[in-house]
Amino acid sequence: MGRLTEAAQVIASARRLADELLFPAASMVDAAETVPVGHLNTLAALGFYGLTGPTEAGGLGMEGPAAWRTIEELAGGCLTTTFVWLQHLGVVQALSKAAPHMQERLVPMCGGRVRAGIALGGVRPEPTLRAELSDTGWVLDGYSPWVTGWGLIDVVHVAARTRDDQVLWCLLDAVPAASVAVHHLRLAAVNASSTVTLDFDRFPVPEDRITFIFPYSQWQEIDSMGLRPNGSLSLGLTGRCCRLLGPGYLDDELGQLRQDLDGADPGELPRLRAAAAEMALRAAAAVVTASGS
Repeated sequence: MGRLTEAAQVIASARRLADELLFPAASMVDAAETVPVGHLNTLAALGFYGLTGPTEAGGLGMEGPAAWRTIEELAGGCLTTTFVWLQHLGVVQALSKAAPHMQERLVPMCGGRVRAGIALGGVRPEPTLRAELSDTGWVLDGYSPWVTGWGLIDVVHVAARTRDDQVLWCLLDAVPAASVAVHHLRLAAVNASSTVTLDFDRFPVPEDRITFIFPYSQWQEIDSMGLRPNGSLSLGLTGRCCRLLGPGYLDDELGQLRQDLDGADPGELPRLRAAAAEMALRAAAAVVTASGS
């Protein structure tokens, strides 16, 4: 019973933060070049950077529907801020299963003192980032698109593909280097997410920064199991629209879709996430129709 109460308190805290800080500033953030650092500092101060982190590292240990509903509440305040923060959670979960020298990094990450992003060029079906063995160790060559939060994160969890179809993961400092070029992207939506493309030119990977090496086929299974949290972004946007509209038919549809997503197996998640995105579009259109853009 205590655990249920704790989860309810975390979700309620997320809604208060969304209502009192994030949503009132959402239009400003949407027009800005970057998410206000103050938003992210508040998330850290309230413990949200450790939402899914292990309790022994100072995390909240939330998982399943409790974690997904927390993400949804925050997304209903500011989609862009939540999108930047959400990348961090996956890195925390990954490091909790890494070698001990990497798990030592979890305490500052759960506290939000070290913030993380992801670079997935090496796990695309046609990889754009390769890992090759040199005389001195692994080097990265190629590029990784869609790296979110540049300038707002301290480290980035980078995936690169080897010649024998393994995926090498490494945790690198999120700073430009002689062999790393940063290209900022301008987005039609969530532009303040500070999304970039990273170009690597024979970048040497320190041995102590390697987190995992495993077959690409294993990544496909891991990725399928981790699809659910991103669905909460669309649900959060729809939920905010429903609150702006007042009670109506969309409320029941939102509740059913949330239930379907929560209970879905990995094979069903892509279709249901698409349905959540489509519903968010309809809900936003309904708000515009009811009150003007």
